[in-house]
Amino acid sequence: MKNAFKAYDIRGIYNKDFNGNDVYKIGFFLPRLLHAETVLVGYDARLSSPEILDQLCKGITDSGADVHVAGLCTTPMIYWATARYDYQASVMITASHNPADYNGMKISRTGALPVGFDSGLAELLEIIENNETYPSDTPGIYAEFIFKSDYLDFLSAYKTDLSGLKIAVDCSNGMGALLIRDLLGDAPLYLNETLDGTFPSHAPNPLEQENVEQLKTVVRKQQCDVGVIFDGDADRVMFVDEKGEFIQPDLMIAVLAGYFAGKGLSGNALQDIRTSKSVTEYVEEKGFTMHTWRVGRAFAALKLREINGLFGGELAGHYYFREFYFSDSAYMAALILLGEIKKFHDKGISLSQLISSIVRYSGSGEINVHVDLKQQAMDALKNAFMREEKASAYYDFDGYRIEFDDWWFNVRPSNTEPYLRFLAEAKTPELLAQKTAQAMEILKPFISAEEGAH
Repeated sequence: MKNAFKAYDIRGIYNKDFNGNDVYKIGFFLPRLLHAETVLVGYDARLSSPEILDQLCKGITDSGADVHVAGLCTTPMIYWATARYDYQASVMITASHNPADYNGMKISRTGALPVGFDSGLAELLEIIENNETYPSDTPGIYAEFIFKSDYLDFLSAYKTDLSGLKIAVDCSNGMGALLIRDLLGDAPLYLNETLDGTFPSHAPNPLEQENVEQLKTVVRKQQCDVGVIFDGDADRVMFVDEKGEFIQPDLMIAVLAGYFAGKGLSGNALQDIRTSKSVTEYVEEKGFTMHTWRVGRAFAALKLREINGLFGGELAGHYYFREFYFSDSAYMAALILLGEIKKFHDKGISLSQLISSIVRYSGSGEINVHVDLKQQAMDALKNAFMREEKASAYYDFDGYRIEFDDWWFNVRPSNTEPYLRFLAEAKTPELLAQKTAQAMEILKPFISAEEGAH
């Protein structure tokens, strides 16, 4: 079971990395960890979700706590309901974008604050490993709690007239299909709209470009203005322009800035340490102060709350909102961003033209390098480049992000594998190629010969 406890959540291959008995124990001890009298639970359409739901609920009620089951949900629905209805604890049963044989649990506490390994999961694992389960003499109560209409009422505030905008939506056979017609109506072209936990059309991870090929093809053939694709649990959303080109997700943070600036708002915004400098500059020109922080909801949601930020986003396609209890919502992001795309469309500006107006740097994309001595390799990069020129900005969490006058790089260690993840941006393609080649040369002594970079 220990292998399933990750930095942000509990996740792995069901009945290999964790099993029903493990889930029961998680349910049994979670109310104690979070001082919760009632736990809210939602689940996705994976084939193992009903079994996990049964074991989780049995553990919760055997501990003496009550459980409220919300039924099939997107992950952000559970975040929203946790804060909106003042639950002390919630669990979303999902493995997000992972393949069909995976499942897991995303846990939140009061206010929809994420419970990651450093903020409760490590303690939960320790409690489970060192305690026996003795069912309470007074078991808790199991009840259903359906809040779909309240949730749709909340999201309806972000619905705008999208008529004239030709949209294709790929639900990835995941939870994005749950409420999408309630939000966008029947006008868009819908792909893979049937909930199916085997994900028959493609894996539910839009960051892997083979999973976006179907949407790209439809957008081009049907001459759509925009394509939208959700991941498995609909906490992430990504976009394809009218040419069928995938849009790097962090660039849409800049489009969000335009939305909030258009409402006369200013304040703090959040990006992760990998975010394009094009985004930083664009957002700050819109009147916001951009803050940079670590990758992942377990860190981003807490940081956005700490800075009382209006909005934020990540390279992986998560978008966070103060109005969404500082959590990420793919539906809310999609509604806002489609509204902005429609405004530009009405002025004769295509999505690809809008994105071109944001991009100012050439980027390498994320390069994965097989390295065992991660810290030594990262330090070698840092020291070599900082000897050459003076840094204009320096961040040392989540690896290093070091900015210079006309280029920058980020190098991060994988949490789970012997890999470093390197990316760079520069003002010109030539400078980018030069610096990337130089970085790979510096890393060469650390790279495992049989693996290399990819």
